[in-house]
Amino acid sequence: MGENVKNCQTMKITHFLPKSIVLLFLFAFTVGNTKYINRYQLVTRHNIVISSPDYLNPLTVGNGEFAYTFDITGMQTFPDFYEKGTPLGTMSQWGWHYFPNPDSFTLSDIYKYYHIGNDSVPYAYQHIMSLDEHKNKASSWLRENPHRLHLGLIGIELIKNDNTIASIADIHHPSQIINLWTGEIKSRFEFEGVPVEITTYCHQHIDLISCRIVTDLFKQGRIKITMRFAYGNHNKFSPGYDFSQPDKHSTAILTMSSSEVYFLRQLDANKYFIHAQWSGNAVIDKKSDHKYYIIPSLGNSTFDICCLFSPELRREHLPSFNETRKNNRTCWKKFWESGAAIDFSGCTDPRAFELERRIILSQYLTKIQCTGSLPPQETGLTYNSWHGKFHLEMHWWHAMHFILWGRPSLMEDQLNFYFSIYNRAEKTAAMQGYQGVRWPKMVGPGGRESPSGIGPFLIWQQPHIIYLAEMLYQIHQHDQSVLDKYKKLVFATADFMASYARYDSISDRYVLGPALIPAQERFDPETTINPSFELVYWYWGLNIAQQWRERLSMAKDIHWQEIIDRMADLPVTDSLYLFAESAPDSYTNPRYLTDHPAILGILGFLPETNKVDKTILAKTLNKIEDSWQWETIWGWDPPLAAMTATKLNMPEKAIEFLLMDTPKNTYLINGHNYQTNTLSLYLPGNGALLSAVAMMCTYKAENGRNGFPDNGKWNVKFEGFPDFEFVKY
Repeated sequence: MGENVKNCQTMKITHFLPKSIVLLFLFAFTVGNTKYINRYQLVTRHNIVISSPDYLNPLTVGNGEFAYTFDITGMQTFPDFYEKGTPLGTMSQWGWHYFPNPDSFTLSDIYKYYHIGNDSVPYAYQHIMSLDEHKNKASSWLRENPHRLHLGLIGIELIKNDNTIASIADIHHPSQIINLWTGEIKSRFEFEGVPVEITTYCHQHIDLISCRIVTDLFKQGRIKITMRFAYGNHNKFSPGYDFSQPDKHSTAILTMSSSEVYFLRQLDANKYFIHAQWSGNAVIDKKSDHKYYIIPSLGNSTFDICCLFSPELRREHLPSFNETRKNNRTCWKKFWESGAAIDFSGCTDPRAFELERRIILSQYLTKIQCTGSLPPQETGLTYNSWHGKFHLEMHWWHAMHFILWGRPSLMEDQLNFYFSIYNRAEKTAAMQGYQGVRWPKMVGPGGRESPSGIGPFLIWQQPHIIYLAEMLYQIHQHDQSVLDKYKKLVFATADFMASYARYDSISDRYVLGPALIPAQERFDPETTINPSFELVYWYWGLNIAQQWRERLSMAKDIHWQEIIDRMADLPVTDSLYLFAESAPDSYTNPRYLTDHPAILGILGFLPETNKVDKTILAKTLNKIEDSWQWETIWGWDPPLAAMTATKLNMPEKAIEFLLMDTPKNTYLINGHNYQTNTLSLYLPGNGALLSAVAMMCTYKAENGRNGFPDNGKWNVKFEGFPDFEFVKY
């Protein structure tokens, strides 16, 4: 992965838009201070140190396609302890499982019809307490499947002097440190007075973990390598494994020798393989149907083991520990030296170091969890949230920051997913009476919508692909090949957006809804009309799609332009923007002062448009800051507010939002954005933080300052940020 990172610091503009089009974009090498940033010092001063077992703070190695999360020992030795917080995952982008479907459930079993104008439109509704038990069962199966699969727990078993198996309480004087610059995690501890050291890597190009274990416990025969495998888990939030159903899956040894073993895993119609290889000699001991020991021969104090996980059988010699270490050192150095960097070491504001820590760790976490071939789930490759599915309305938060930081190659493969589900999205739109493609919300790799009382009604994921494609076009210096590749997605998305907007003959305008639920998920789909954020996103997205037509020497789409010209204005009362036109009580109804303050996205998340009055928005931002129930927000909301404050030239307020003291803006020792006990990490928060900081670096105030406070305390250095400027539609 790291070797493919493009260093955008050397990019120069070589092409310009036709003279007939207003200059849309300026790319520049942005520098906050001309002094060179020592990136090694910047990164390594935030190396993570764990000094005690902490179920909220396991560490992870990964490559974007695959990740391995482990405990204080450096391997997955005590999974039960960590289930109380962040489970120990071994997950991939390819590892999915379906429970049997003997009743052949399909979405047609659970459709619920909603009136839209004179039409009746089907939505994939989640039936829970329906009198129709078939609908309830169909909803459950369709929501639970497919689910991301835990590929196996690879740990150690320690034998005490009294021949009993050790617990986590028997681990003494632990010290665990991650070297962010090299991708190495070194774990040290004592067990009954004997030192143990385990060094852990994930290969950056194949789905392989590699561990070096150094201890005299090998000579005493008191340590074994354990490999445990489980069935898929049906719970919404789960580790991804279920050990209570051993008869529903199989684990078989295909071949083995004194230095390697091949396992075949079969779960219903799904299968995958594990190839383990090690230094020296060892024997395989089958403890139970799904638990195996690798027991090294006595005599040596060092044991290297690597495990490759794959969807197909690959008979090949695996990279050694030393080769994997070299692979990591090369790839991680290239990653950190690519794209942009920001250094707060010259700042005297006491909040600066914590902000820098969050930024560095968010870059590490999103690199290993969010750079695969599919959009990531909100808990990445660590454990299952929403059954392991990914949410396309979150894709902007997961992917955009890579472009804003000058690392577009790390997210571009994910956009191929939209091509792979194009036909399904086209059928969804046609079934509901719309043109183009309607992108789903909560999906697995096949792109089928999941039943929900909320998800199918969301629409703010629709313009994301237009936004992402536009940013790629700009950062790739107006490359024609970007237009050629993504025009199909851009135009079909715009076709849906235009056909979704409904003409109101009484007011002579186009409106959004019903049925819809806005990004602020607090509204009734049957009564909601014209949520402010979605109105502006629709207006801006259709304008960008029109510009793509012009770039391709095509005439403007007449229907799109009609929508643009007659799109409803934003609802306003008392010089405040309403969250939706159908919510005149936006600021007096406590229900509406919860969840995402998505209205702030009309400027900041989105570029400036003529739809938004900055004076009204500034008053709206202040009102929301004072009245919002911030304990109900999600991790991307403080950065969302910071983006808005930045574009309103309120830099101190932007810092306050970024570092707001509220539970879901907590960043743990391992860098994860904690939300709740059941959602101990939340990668959209990390991605949003990085996007907000990038916008602060590239913002240009009238006095020439960037988006950080001009009070002498924020002497921020930054370099390599692409600078995007848009037409104000």
